[in-house]
Amino acid sequence: MRYELYYWPTIQGRGEYVRLALEEAGADYIDVARSGNGVGKMMKMMEAAKGAPPFAPPFLKAGKLVIGQTANILLYLGPRVGLAPKAEAPRLWVHQLQLTIADLVDEIHDTHHPLGTSLYYEDQRPAAKRRAREFWHARVPKFLGYFERLIGASGGPYLNGRRVCYADLSLFQIIEGLRYAFPNHMKRFERKVPNLIALHDKVALRPNIKAYLASERRIPFNDDGIFRHYPVLDR
Repeated sequence: MRYELYYWPTIQGRGEYVRLALEEAGADYIDVARSGNGVGKMMKMMEAAKGAPPFAPPFLKAGKLVIGQTANILLYLGPRVGLAPKAEAPRLWVHQLQLTIADLVDEIHDTHHPLGTSLYYEDQRPAAKRRAREFWHARVPKFLGYFERLIGASGGPYLNGRRVCYADLSLFQIIEGLRYAFPNHMKRFERKVPNLIALHDKVALRPNIKAYLASERRIPFNDDGIFRHYPVLDR
């Protein structure tokens, strides 16, 4: 099957978690909005009055199915591309991990947009500074500490032991993004989560991921996405 991924063409954003899974699996896919009138096609699908139109990207077209929401897309893809168990209980466990990662992604976004996404960062800088401080004081240790414990309990190097799943790829992206957005904070914090850093390094060396990261398909981090580097928030 050839998959069609629909996401904004200039940012990694929430679509990157799906891209990483498709790339790791060596799946046949097209990143629709990055060529031709792909953005127009994406918008038309969201504006459809019939069927089950997605609320927002990312969404995936697989045959006649159109699947929205990052974690939902990965729940569908995982067992089909070898990145999640097929048995119900462990498959739902991986999905649960991905939903927890989605909560973390929302909190990362809110460090620079704590008052609302319709406002510019410049309109909420004082609140962003307070939110970023609280994020690093309380939320990062809670979230990353949780995944650190899980990797240790599994025997590593991944969340489920020796077999990689799509949640591992998403954790790789979390570490990459935090290093971009908060290099100073991460330099101080990484020693507290050695298992998580080892997972990141292991994923980075997987052949398909390594090739993807070196390709033009990997959109560079920038200050329009979820991970944004504002030096005043990284003190």
